[in-house]
Amino acid sequence: MSVHNNCGLCRVEIENVSVKSGQDVLLDDVNLEFHCGQLTALIGRNGAGKTTLLKAILGERNYTGKIYYEKHNGEEMKNPVIGYVPQQLIFDKSMPVSVADFMMTTTTKRPVWSGYKKQQKQNLFKRLQEMDCADVLNKKLGSLSGGELQRVLLTMAIDPMPDLLILDEPVSGVDATGLDLFYKKVTYLRNTYHIAVLLVSHDLALIRHYADKVVLLDKTVTEQGEAKDVFQTKAFQQTFGYFAGEEKIWN
Repeated sequence: MSVHNNCGLCRVEIENVSVKSGQDVLLDDVNLEFHCGQLTALIGRNGAGKTTLLKAILGERNYTGKIYYEKHNGEEMKNPVIGYVPQQLIFDKSMPVSVADFMMTTTTKRPVWSGYKKQQKQNLFKRLQEMDCADVLNKKLGSLSGGELQRVLLTMAIDPMPDLLILDEPVSGVDATGLDLFYKKVTYLRNTYHIAVLLVSHDLALIRHYADKVVLLDKTVTEQGEAKDVFQTKAFQQTFGYFAGEEKIWN
């Protein structure tokens, strides 16, 4: 598969990042880096700071320290494009809104009743087709399966194609078939467009299969490296209660 080097981003460096809420320390001196074309997974207990770190990267949390984006030529990338897929989309499933209506309204910031051109709908079809879900274009948003909805959100997150794609537990409640298809499309995106992917997930078997790098977070980075190595550490055992050799991770 050819690599397009879509973004020009080489790596993201998080340097001495800390976040406080009043007197509470949410993140303490976090240091890590991840690269384009790779999937980096953040793991940790509830309250470890995973979501806080994502919000800092997205610009939704004040922090001290530095988040640095480096181009392939070594220069700093000032305004990286970041795509985001949330854990779930909360909406009234009884609303008579089609996938096309939802996507067009979100993209153009115009109300559904203002309509859209035939060419615009054809463009939506092509974007969904790349994510293997073009057949949902005219379906009601509330009728989609969990996997279909997440692939629609993934389609929206890559328009425009981002330098960094953030996935915040994106397949929670999705069945095994939908989960497998979602991550195959993520793999396709990072291989084809060479984007960096940052994933938060509690599914350790999935992480072992898809992640290039794993970061164990407990308000600071306690371990990082390949899954097979991180899963054998004492810090991992203390967090999850078992080592990676146990059957529950691998099956």
